[in-house]
Amino acid sequence: MDFLELAGKRILIFGVANRKSVAYQAGKVLEEAGAEVIYIVRSETRKESLKSLLKQAPIYVCDVERQQEIDQLHSEISQKYDAIHGLVHSIAFADYSAGWLPFHQTPRSAFLQAVDISCFSLIALSNAFSKLIEPEQGSVVTVSISTTRMAAENYGYMAPVKAALDSSVCFLSKSFSNFSKVRFNAVCPGLLKTSASAGIPGYVDSYLFAEKATLRKEAVQTKEVADTIAFLMSPRSSGITSQGIVIDAGMGTNYFDREIVAEDT
Repeated sequence: MDFLELAGKRILIFGVANRKSVAYQAGKVLEEAGAEVIYIVRSETRKESLKSLLKQAPIYVCDVERQQEIDQLHSEISQKYDAIHGLVHSIAFADYSAGWLPFHQTPRSAFLQAVDISCFSLIALSNAFSKLIEPEQGSVVTVSISTTRMAAENYGYMAPVKAALDSSVCFLSKSFSNFSKVRFNAVCPGLLKTSASAGIPGYVDSYLFAEKATLRKEAVQTKEVADTIAFLMSPRSSGITSQGIVIDAGMGTNYFDREIVAEDT
């Protein structure tokens, strides 16, 4: 039974790094639902390293910092496929090589690069594929975070970058509504155990605290995020657009959990 009505739908997925990636898990869920998944990765080196993991799925290369590579990708995809039905944007990058710095000391170059890769790339890709995304049931989903209002010092400038991404979802929804019914949404997970998050200074301690703060005392799983992405790709979610779906296992309502409070009293 094709409950999600995804059988035969063609989905582009950007951002697979390894099997822990949200993008990889989303691809597996979509494939299980019958979708045809096309993966796009940053480099030829990454493509070679993922061939065995992604098996027979098509893999293309595109560095989203380079507009010419976005244009080339569009050309390659449009020559082979007459339409795509969805796009998953799971791309984020922050240069923490300078170590932990107070927010007001954020390096200009690092901030602007993070905006370019983590936020503007969604706009650039949406523009590039605007005429190829199926106009009646097309869906675009990006990966944000559960809140951009909690000033976690170790996450630093990536929270404002994700806030820009959240806002871009709304503006893309409005912009595309002038000529299509393509939907734009974000999944907004709490702290996840991924390779990318491991590069954030002090992340493990934050992750362990977040796990305690969930209502179920269990961290959000990457598969749970992937399941939500699949739903938002599906026509079953046709009434949801311009939204950020928070997946935090109740953490946002549980900051005064008595067990956590008791530890500090």
